Order: sequence, then structure tokens, then C-alpha cells
Amino acid sequence: MITEHYTRYEKARIVGARALQISMGAPVLIDDQSMNSLYLAKREFELGVIPITVKRNIVTR
Repeated sequence: MITEHYTRYEKARIVGARALQISMGAPVLIDDQSMNSLYLAKREFELGVIPITVKRNIVTR
């Protein structure tokens, strides 16, 4: 299993995008009775089940 290390900006973008998806009716990927989309998105991120990837541009000089 590959563990990714995200910057705080990447984490904020991933969690924010997933929270928006959940609030717009996307299925929740974990078993939790909470109705708070931000809480659910954070839990999904912590558990590593969010199906969102980060594409980085590597600049070499």
C-alpha cells in the first residue's frame, strides 16, 4: 500500500470537494450516522476511502 503525504492545501481541497459532493447528495463511503458533510468528508479522508487523486506538476530546473 502506498501512503501519500498531502500538503495542508491539498488536504483542504480534497476534503472540501468531497464535503460538497456529499452535501449535493453523493453516497457516503463510510458507516456513520452524522448529517454533517464536512465531518463525514474528514472521516473519509482519515480512513483513506475518498476516490480523489492529486496530480502534481514537478518542475525541474
